[in-house]
Amino acid sequence: MNRTLVIVLLAVNIAISPPAALSQPLDDEKRAVHVLNRLTFGPRPGDLEAVKAEGVEAYIQAQLHPQTLPESPAVAEYVSQSKALNLTPAQLFKQYGPPAAKQQARLIEQSGDGDNRKMEAQIRQNNFRSIYQDASKARILRALESPRQLQEVMTDFWFNHFNVFANKGLDHIWIGSYEEQAIRPHALGKFRDLLEDTCHHAAMLFYLDNWRNRSQGAAVAGKDNGSNENYARELMELHTLGVDGGYTQKDVTELARILTGLGLPDPRRPLQFAAVVQEGNPRFGCYFDRKRHDFGDKVLLGHVIKGSGPAEIEEALDILAASPATAHHISYQLAQYFVADAPPPALVDKLAATFTKSGGDIRTVLNTLFHSPEFWNKDYEGAKFKSPFRYLISSLRAVDAKPTNYDALTGFLRGQGMPLYGCLTPDGYKNTMTAWLNPDMLLKRINFATGLTLRRMPAVYSGPADPQQLASTLGDNFSIKTTDAVKKAPEPLKAALILGSPEFMKY
Repeated sequence: MNRTLVIVLLAVNIAISPPAALSQPLDDEKRAVHVLNRLTFGPRPGDLEAVKAEGVEAYIQAQLHPQTLPESPAVAEYVSQSKALNLTPAQLFKQYGPPAAKQQARLIEQSGDGDNRKMEAQIRQNNFRSIYQDASKARILRALESPRQLQEVMTDFWFNHFNVFANKGLDHIWIGSYEEQAIRPHALGKFRDLLEDTCHHAAMLFYLDNWRNRSQGAAVAGKDNGSNENYARELMELHTLGVDGGYTQKDVTELARILTGLGLPDPRRPLQFAAVVQEGNPRFGCYFDRKRHDFGDKVLLGHVIKGSGPAEIEEALDILAASPATAHHISYQLAQYFVADAPPPALVDKLAATFTKSGGDIRTVLNTLFHSPEFWNKDYEGAKFKSPFRYLISSLRAVDAKPTNYDALTGFLRGQGMPLYGCLTPDGYKNTMTAWLNPDMLLKRINFATGLTLRRMPAVYSGPADPQQLASTLGDNFSIKTTDAVKKAPEPLKAALILGSPEFMKY
């Protein structure tokens, strides 16, 4: 039988079968495998033995406190040198945005070579590509190599929660800064701090158009006039309260009024942009323009907010972060991410209570989740279907790959419909089976697994993959059907069958 067909027959056997009721917890033998599958992007050779020796509880606590884990030297070195991650939005704008492109094109034109506009467009495209590749490599390298796996898993979670689309204008050069400076520091911290920093970063303000949001009194002929509700709506619907969070269109309008004036200088006037941003919030690239702000009083979710300027925004964020609807919305998403696509309501309620009691402390909420009977229930073991990003990283980790060609990896994600930083809509990529399970994507995964294990991707993995070692790394938790298929397959295909199996597609 054709080897691709063999693997397809295994993969399409994936079943969607949510448990009807809670059964027994996982036994000790499987707890280490389960915690590696859920708290990390997948085990690497030696991880399972290390967790068993350390103890599952000790491992969980170490992951909840990533500052106690020495960072990978490869990760630390790359991150320290990354311009995408370390430069401020103003610096990135100056070095990679329109000013840099114009200046370089002018110099080339003065040398008598080519058309200025075409050169400027090409230079800008090259600049965008360069900074995007930098940010993408940092994300993948960390997911592969960092021992602080839970921090990376939660960075992935929160980036989708506070999604920004990299291909919208200047967000192409700001995406790495946004993830590094507004999201990753708070991945296991306070939700209110996440809300604060994502709200004030140039990438979010540009993506959801709050830089265009001004009071009616600040309208100028030929300019972007009046209130823009894009960010206000998503701030409530996606970032905090949830679509059923009890707010009205009037609340959206009032929140948009509160947010007037928070934004950026007009990026269409690049010579003024960097200088003005530097005077505002140089770390995040935003500034507050009092001339554009609506200083009238507002009523948000029943709370009267007096017109006072930037303090209004802080008061609004406090209200949203402390809302019981926000506690429930975030708890549901965490339970869905770590337990099941349709999480048990009792677990969501438990997490929401912890969220409220702890003041939105993410580490405390996760600690409750990881010690819940639902998290350890065997009916939810292997119940989550891997997104393309998780499948890619878990495959590479399983064979201990050390990639040198990261473009091949981002290309795989594009082919899977999940380009890195490429979700157009503000709700981010989904983490459910229905979002990613289809025959075309499965076939592409299987082709990737075959190329990876047969050494057809030397810049990604130099193998060869030992099927016995690979099975051991993954906990050797395969069905009889998969085990028999692997035994009967030609030796070169055994590892590919493992990475293309129904069990490996889930976690």
